[in-house]
Parts: sequence; structure tokens; C-alpha cells
Amino acid sequence: MDKKTILLTGVTGYIGGRLLKVVEQRDDHVRCLVREPLHLQDRHDPRTQIFKGDVLDKASLLKAMQGVDVAFYLVHSMGSKRDFSQQDRLAAQHFAEVAAECQVKRIIYLGGLGDSQDHLSRHLKSRQEVGTCLREYAKGVQVLEFRASIVIGSGSLSFELIRALCERLPIMITPRWVWTLAQPIAIQDLLTYLSKAIDIEIEGCQIFEVGGKDQVSYGGIMQEYMQQRHLKRWLLPVPVLTPYLSSLWLGLVTPVYARVGRKLIESASFPTVVTDEKAEQLFQVHPMGIKEAIAVALAHEDQKWAETHWSDSLSSSGGVLPNWTGVRFGNRLIDSRTVEVSVQPREAFIPIRRLGGQTGWYYGNALWHIRGFLDLLVGGVGLRRGRKHPDSLRVGDFLDFWRVEAIEQDYLLRLRAEMKLPGRAWLEFVVEPTAHGALIRQTAIFDPVGLFGLFYWYMLYPLHHFLFTGMLKAVAKKIEESKPISKKNH
Repeated sequence: MDKKTILLTGVTGYIGGRLLKVVEQRDDHVRCLVREPLHLQDRHDPRTQIFKGDVLDKASLLKAMQGVDVAFYLVHSMGSKRDFSQQDRLAAQHFAEVAAECQVKRIIYLGGLGDSQDHLSRHLKSRQEVGTCLREYAKGVQVLEFRASIVIGSGSLSFELIRALCERLPIMITPRWVWTLAQPIAIQDLLTYLSKAIDIEIEGCQIFEVGGKDQVSYGGIMQEYMQQRHLKRWLLPVPVLTPYLSSLWLGLVTPVYARVGRKLIESASFPTVVTDEKAEQLFQVHPMGIKEAIAVALAHEDQKWAETHWSDSLSSSGGVLPNWTGVRFGNRLIDSRTVEVSVQPREAFIPIRRLGGQTGWYYGNALWHIRGFLDLLVGGVGLRRGRKHPDSLRVGDFLDFWRVEAIEQDYLLRLRAEMKLPGRAWLEFVVEPTAHGALIRQTAIFDPVGLFGLFYWYMLYPLHHFLFTGMLKAVAKKIEESKPISKKNH
């Protein structure tokens, strides 16, 4: 069989990123279209070609699609503040027109389940409109559209939402949308469908509805999750709770942003079940049920942490690092905030990579030193280590009582805590380009152990909020103050 040239979009997202790993295992030529190639640094096979571009930019699409046989369209604007449906239609139109011009043989698109005859949510309606646009404007190109419901997998948005609610709340308010039927599909089964679509011989444009073995609601998924995690929780039905109010509630107790959460909830209010089973028969995929899907997601989550667990012997950490083998982490707590600055990501990242050591933490340094002193008292490393170099960092470098777990130039810095804690902690900075400069996202992550771990987080939460908010504002101020110097140098 001749090698194909396959183009993937949306590879910085959850499903696209997983699919990339699957496609790279094939003996084909693989390309990725991304807005910021830096975001894929060290995350792809060296043979994979990376093209900088945007689905709204036809010139960049034209360059990436030359000679492509199969193109995956895994893009949507769910987190956009603007009219996401209009933006999605325009992006799909551009993608389809360029695919037709470049004589692409097949487009594979992942959309959303839902009866098109019903009054669907804006999000579900937009997902189906994208499929229509692709078929309408991709003249002479075969379009295979998959429609899926909830995706269950470690790290998926829906699974993270369910996990956060179940782990964090002893009593959960359950509006009517929680009991609307869906047909969740495990990420492994969804990837099997998408990868098989590359080679399958089929005539004309087709729409395939895909789902797992079971039809179940969000409430049913939560009950299965609680059973597998041996959690005792109470579900309290309420007759009315608008998607807006529900999304604000989700924003307070889960990592899901309220804007994205509202779109999820609006879609969850409509049944998303498979009504045509031709996909399972044609692709010969036998999807797992919800019980197995959750079990696999939990197992893979543990494996993911094991792979990233810092297990090296580090003499500077003041002894052997805690052994978390066998400990179940399910109460992950996340505190995230953003600030926008009017400089490019490269300049915005400079003060971030200079954190700690002699530079300090830009805000509340006295409090940082008190925390370091308390850490020393209980046998921790404190702030005595400083940092190796005042301006550069590498993975593995110590940084006061942190350790550099990941760094991507001008984009990401993730620090893992080495102070004495009842759990695991990280501090992460991500810098992304915007129309007017850069957006800095600062995220504190804590995996508590037991009730004491939860008590520790909530007892110190007001202090952490004060400290991290002040730090981010001080970083932004430092960046803005350095603008004239940056311009002068460049």
C-alpha cells in the first residue's frame, strides 16, 4: 500500500493530541497545522512535519495541504469569547475550499451527537453545521463526519468535570440536565474509529454516529465513578438550575471555565445517543461500556502520574522524596488566574524564567522566606538552595524549594514542589500570544492526601490567593516596566 500524506489539525487539543500519537505509528507522512509550533515542541515524532498556520488563514492552509491525501478537521471554538458558531462556519469553509483546491481525497471530521430535528444547543448545532459546511464547500472531496457524545478518558474535559465534582463535593445539586441520556465513548474507541477512517473503502460523504455500549446520563456516570472510587456522595435533585447558574457553580468547584462549562451544560440538556449503528458494523469496532471506560481512565491516570513522577535520587532535596506508590489522588485542586500584557510572549516569559533565587518571587518575599523557614523546621529544603543560574533554567534544575519539571522556551514553566506537604504540588506558568500581546496563565495545582491534605489547602487558600494574585500582578508590572528596554534592544 502506498504511503499517504495525512494532515492533522487541533493537535494541541485533547483528542487531536491523542490521535497524533496513533497516526505517527503508521508508515505514512504526517503533518500538523498549528498556530504556535512551539506548543508542540518535544511532543511529536521527529519525522512529523509542523506547519505554522490557522484554519482562518487560507494562505497558511494552502501551504500545509499541498499533496495531502487525508485531512483531519478537529477544530472548534468552544472557548472563544466571540460568536463561536460564525467563526466555526468560516473556518470550516476555508478548510473545505482549500482542500478542494489541493485535491485532498478525504476529510475526516469529529462533530457532536444530537438529533438535528430537535432544537439543539448552540454548541451542538454549530458542530453539525461545520460538517454541513465541509460537505458543501469541499467540492470533489469525500467528507466522513463522526458524531460523538461524552468522551471518557484521563484528561478529557467531561471526565475531569465529573471527577472534580465527585471527589470534592459530599452533596451534589443535580438539575434536570444531569439525568439527560447520553452515550459516552471511551477515548480509545473513538481513536480507533478515527484511525480506521483513514483507510476504509467507502463511497461518498458519510455521517457516522459513534458511542459506547451503554446509554447513561451524567448522573449515571457520576454514580459509576463514585462506586469505583468507593466514595459516598449524595445527589440532590433540583427542578430548576439554569445553565448559566450551573456554569458559575462549576467554575467555583471544578477546573472548568464557566464559559466552556455553560456550553457543555447547554449541550448536556439534549439527548446525545446513537440512533444509527452502521458505524459499529462497518468499522468492526466493539466499544466498551461505561464501567470499563471509567476503569481504564482511572488506570491510565495513575500510569500518567507514574510516568511523570520525579523518581530520581536528588541529593539537594534533603533526603528521599515521598513515595506515592499506591496512593490514590482524586481530589486535585486547581487555582488558576490570568493577566494580559502588551508585549510578545518572548518578552513576557523573561521575568518568569528568572523567578526565585536572588530575584525572589516578585511579591510577598517575606512570606516566601517564612514558608521556607517553616519547611526547614520540619526537615524540608527551605529556600537555602536558590538557583543555579540567574537567567536560565533546564528540566531538573532546583529553584528554591521547587524543581523544574518542564520548561518550553517562551511558553511554559512548570515547577514541582519539594517542600514538606501532605500531598503533591505544582506551580505552572503558560504564556500564549494574543492579538495585543500575550496572555499569562498562572496555575497552582495540589493533590492532597487524606483529610489533612484537604484541610491544609483550604486553611491556606486565602493566603495562597493573596500571594499568587500579587505575584502575577507584580510579574505583569515588571513586564510593562521593561517594555522601553525591550524595544530599544530590538
